[in-house]
Amino acid sequence: MWVLAWIAMMWLAFAAPAGAQDVRWPNAAPENWALVHIDVETTGLDPAWHEMIDMGVIYTDLEGREMGRIYLRIMPGHPERLDPGAKAVNGFELDYWSKNGAVSEAEAVRQFKAYHQSILGARQGLLTAYNSWFDHAFLCALLKEHGAVWRELFHYHVLDVPSMAMGQGIDGVTGREVARALGLAPETSVPLDHTGMTGAEFNVAVYRALRARAK
Repeated sequence: MWVLAWIAMMWLAFAAPAGAQDVRWPNAAPENWALVHIDVETTGLDPAWHEMIDMGVIYTDLEGREMGRIYLRIMPGHPERLDPGAKAVNGFELDYWSKNGAVSEAEAVRQFKAYHQSILGARQGLLTAYNSWFDHAFLCALLKEHGAVWRELFHYHVLDVPSMAMGQGIDGVTGREVARALGLAPETSVPLDHTGMTGAEFNVAVYRALRARAK
């Protein structure tokens, strides 16, 4: 029996998942991949308690050429959980959101999934964000709440923009410091102008500048 158990353990350790042998990585087949630059605004910092109030998404190829974009303003289920610090950043106001196209969380998930799949097609999508754990955590929470699975929409690798910058010797962590180092304009700090889309646009600008710098 122990022999069979050992064989099973070795098979689990070394057997590739179905289809994994067919994966062609970005360095070998860049045309099979896309970056999904995401930025979200939220009612606070805890994805288990706070909620997304908007998301901006820009799709690019690996060189940073834009393939499409989507912006969604989202009505949170629990606006009373708004943290004052979050409000100071994004200016969330219930009436303003109601009058400016906010959709329900379920509708936001539906629209995002449909657009995401229409843009990517057969490409693998790499979630790319500034402080990526934050955007990833909130997106996962929103999708799960409404019956969707993050892993079905994205490749399991996640890219972090300031980590890319540090790898090129730019030790600033904040967006303003990285922008200064790259000669870029920082993202707006005016609350109601500071959206998921302005964040995604900034992230794409940083990514393009880092690519150019590396070359």
